[in-house]
Amino acid sequence: MVEAVALVPLFPLLGVFANLLMGRRLSKSAAGILACGALGASFLASAVAVFGLAVAGHGARSYTVTLYEWIGSGSFTLDIGFLLDPLSSVMILVVTGVGFLIHVYSVGYMHHDEGVRRYFLYLNLFVFAMLLLVLGDSYLLMFVGWEGVGLCSYLLIGFWFKKESASSAGRKAFVVNRVGDFGFILGMLLITIHFGTLSYNEVFAQAGHLFQTGDPTITLITLLLFVGAMGKSAQLPLHIWLPDAMEGPTPVSALIHAATMVTAGVYMVCRSHVLFELAPVAMTVVAVIGVTTAFFAATIALTQNDIKRVLAYSTVSQLGYMFLAAGVGAYTAAIFHLMTHAFFKALLFMGSGSVIHGLGGEQDIRKMGGLKEVMPVTYKTFLIASLAISGIPPLAGFMSKDEILYSAFNSSHGGGAGFMLWLAGILTAFMTAFYMFRLVFRTFHGESRMEPEVEKHAHESPPVMTIPLMILAFLSIVGGFAGIPIFKKFNLMHNWLGPLFESAAEHGTNAAETVHHLGTELGLMGLSVLIAVGGISLALGIILRKPEVSEELRRDYSFLYELFLNKWWVDELYDTALV
Repeated sequence: MVEAVALVPLFPLLGVFANLLMGRRLSKSAAGILACGALGASFLASAVAVFGLAVAGHGARSYTVTLYEWIGSGSFTLDIGFLLDPLSSVMILVVTGVGFLIHVYSVGYMHHDEGVRRYFLYLNLFVFAMLLLVLGDSYLLMFVGWEGVGLCSYLLIGFWFKKESASSAGRKAFVVNRVGDFGFILGMLLITIHFGTLSYNEVFAQAGHLFQTGDPTITLITLLLFVGAMGKSAQLPLHIWLPDAMEGPTPVSALIHAATMVTAGVYMVCRSHVLFELAPVAMTVVAVIGVTTAFFAATIALTQNDIKRVLAYSTVSQLGYMFLAAGVGAYTAAIFHLMTHAFFKALLFMGSGSVIHGLGGEQDIRKMGGLKEVMPVTYKTFLIASLAISGIPPLAGFMSKDEILYSAFNSSHGGGAGFMLWLAGILTAFMTAFYMFRLVFRTFHGESRMEPEVEKHAHESPPVMTIPLMILAFLSIVGGFAGIPIFKKFNLMHNWLGPLFESAAEHGTNAAETVHHLGTELGLMGLSVLIAVGGISLALGIILRKPEVSEELRRDYSFLYELFLNKWWVDELYDTALV
């Protein structure tokens, strides 16, 4: 059954070719059905392949299918091959499963758009590139998929290319990612020079023999690889492209922010954990950049008024959490949060798309309000996702985020660094709960602030859009039970991914387990819940019940408000100094 992995990227690629060949002979509905069918078949193939991997013994949970020799030059050879192991299996299920729901949702959202055939062609190509990225058995094949998602993001962010802001955002994403990709290329070249190969299995097998822990060369390699991850996963200072990615259609935002592209950097660092474990300095850099980005992006999300821009900065912040986890060696926690984030962030973006669709294109939350009764399904599912990302138990976001914070608290980074990483993470969690419920209350509660003409036509979205919302809401509720904190014996994520990351035994979560105290973990967990409830309560108090307090704070702390509203003026700095 594991042989079905070869079919996983094939189906979306066939969808691309079919769309190209039939062209204008395809009706809008047929284009949507074709694209959804390709993703549905890919998800089924993924499920079959992963089931085959699951029934194999622990020692056999790594399967490579080689299609053909790609490069043969002297002693350097490289195959086109797909690697199915616990890490890539989680990724393909997330990419194809969430991607399929986004495709179905797109049928309703894009129904009236004239470019719908081109849209679904790009969408299928995007998923194919991401699957190539996560299934490739070498850095070079990963890089082909890496560049593929970069191209597709450019095409989809700038999909409405006649709109200047959309075409500019597409260019911005493409150029900023070139900076990160340059670092990735240099890292690959150094790997080739020192290892003589780019195959994962061969590189990881040699790493411990070629380099001592802390060797400057392995530190340089991992830092260069991380530069690539910073670009693709929008970490400081290469974060500036992702918030502008909302200029594309909303389902594209859901695909980029939840299931594809931005998770590529996290996947690459976790895939390269053998190398990063040999470079403690690089690990520290990953953790510090991650938590700094999480905190930085959360401050900006506090003040934004565009419903999609709030969610965009939220994505940057949540990606920071994933890199914090990877930087303290908690690779399983990073992938677990990647998975739960895919559920609730896809739901949030699709919920925002439902609101925009129902209000005829309105995105300013200052011109919303009172939508709770008008759009009941959208409201309830959006509320579930907001509770999940805020860290309210037992929803998925609580399970994964709490594990990251606990791992940071107990990390092996010395000098009290673990406590500082945890503190920054917990403050970010407070801001996350506040800005998400600021968004909920301004959009769905209170008096209507809609324009009369908009309010007159406001409506709930059709079932083709709301059913995917309900499925994702269900996953946001139950998804966290795949990795329940404390109960390691019943923690499916740890049991599945743990053997792959066992080389991390001296670092991060595994190091934390050696000093594991149930009381400490329960105490930190309880504090995390109180922080989340505090953020929600503050939003309830100053946004819904006493909005005048919000206005007073804005006046009293006008400098901070302007700083956050203008995104710390980073874009202006880049425009002046670089552009």
